[in-house]
Amino acid sequence: MTKLIYVCVLTMSLVVACSSSAQQPQRADPQQMPKGSNVNPDAGLSADFNKRVSDYVKLREKAAAAAPVDLQQKSKPAEINTAEKTMAQKIRDARPAAKAGDIFTPATQAMFRRLLKPPLAKGPDAAKNKEIIKDDAPAAREVPFKVNAEYPKEVPLSTVPPDVLLSLPPLPEDIQYRFAGKHLLLFDAKANIIVDYMLNAMP
Repeated sequence: MTKLIYVCVLTMSLVVACSSSAQQPQRADPQQMPKGSNVNPDAGLSADFNKRVSDYVKLREKAAAAAPVDLQQKSKPAEINTAEKTMAQKIRDARPAAKAGDIFTPATQAMFRRLLKPPLAKGPDAAKNKEIIKDDAPAAREVPFKVNAEYPKEVPLSTVPPDVLLSLPPLPEDIQYRFAGKHLLLFDAKANIIVDYMLNAMP
């Protein structure tokens, strides 16, 4: 009888132990975590931004092909100015519905503000970088914040420090980042027009 009781108690203990073990949450093994967990969280946004810029450049090249304008063959300021204006107008004709935010989308703007904080607000050279930008950046009132607008010839273009440029997605030739006040411009140096802009970009 005593042996039977002992067997029953032992069986019940095993049942309770197994039940308790089954209810314990299983911890993930770090070695079995899916690859890519350390991927840059902004990679998708950067890719989307780069595609939008690339699409604009393709549109510009088509517009330039439609107008027999070769800036490299122009040497006189008046000729260069006329060629730029012709190209700019062809671009406007090709993207008449373009508006702010087509390239600097809301999600992209949030990413840019994150990327600009280290070199302009938190990093050891933040104060120096801001000073470099402010030295020759025009005031916001001097620049027309309008997509496809001509950048005023009499207004200087801001310097953008190298570490600020390195923190942002790279741009194709002739497309540039420029500041006007605290605002960031996407500037087409070839056609001398504002491609897009984002307000209050500088932290």
